[in-house]
Amino acid sequence: MISICIPIYNFDVKPLVSELDRQAGQCGIDYELILIDDASAEKHKKGNKDIFKKYNYTELSENIGRARIRNLFPEKAKYDYLLFLDCDSLIIRNDFIQKYVNEISNAEKDIICGGRIYEKEAPGRNRYLRWKYGIQKESQSAEVRKQFPNRSFMTNNFLIRKNIFSNIRFEESLSQYGHEDTLFGYELKKAGIPITHIDNPTGNGDIEENGIYLEKTRKGLYNLAYITKLLNFDEDFISEVKLLDFYAKMEKSGMAGFFHLLFRISRSILEFILKKGIVSLPLFDFYKWGYLREGMKHKQ
Repeated sequence: MISICIPIYNFDVKPLVSELDRQAGQCGIDYELILIDDASAEKHKKGNKDIFKKYNYTELSENIGRARIRNLFPEKAKYDYLLFLDCDSLIIRNDFIQKYVNEISNAEKDIICGGRIYEKEAPGRNRYLRWKYGIQKESQSAEVRKQFPNRSFMTNNFLIRKNIFSNIRFEESLSQYGHEDTLFGYELKKAGIPITHIDNPTGNGDIEENGIYLEKTRKGLYNLAYITKLLNFDEDFISEVKLLDFYAKMEKSGMAGFFHLLFRISRSILEFILKKGIVSLPLFDFYKWGYLREGMKHKQ
């Protein structure tokens, strides 16, 4: 019935795997756990190996990235539905697997997104940026996500029919971190494949330090610029992504050059403030816009 797919990179997945195995077993369904390690550091691989003898486990010799590794799972899976979970996911519901089973038992659905939530209690200042962004931008109910179903697609927790995923795959030229889910959600929209959003969230079990999250954000923005060029500046795609839509409007306004100069002057100050955990999301949006514009101007 369900193949549970977990790409792993530098994380202890034993608690996650044990809980998923326990819940799926209690549901009385046919299931399997497929684990692919994306060339983690040796200490992480050794720590995880203890429990992997009973699962379909593969170690890659080199890191291939978030897009390509997900494309490996269908050929290893034997069931009709693939449930993808990030390796740092926290299972916060005792009926997490059962919720997905109920959804696909009651009606055939092509793809289901469960969502993500963050702890309400703020972490220390050194991790405050990722937490605040997650709380305000990612911790959304199914009702909110349904308003823009494709824009709200995230790879951290979703179930998809294997035959759908065999036809619409992640863009493998995206070797760096970020926005592979943005493109995948748009490809689903173009193909007319509906996304069902439900309230079955996982928690984020690895809130990055501010500096690390800024670095990942910059990589993601260059990826977003690359995707936009790859799609030949598709207007529908641009309108689907808030930051791209704002970028396009700024370019048309004639004010982009002035604000980009302001960004370049203030960049080091912005980074200092954000790394310290003094977080203003409008300032963070300005920071992201500046790096997106640099990515757009950069020749690939």
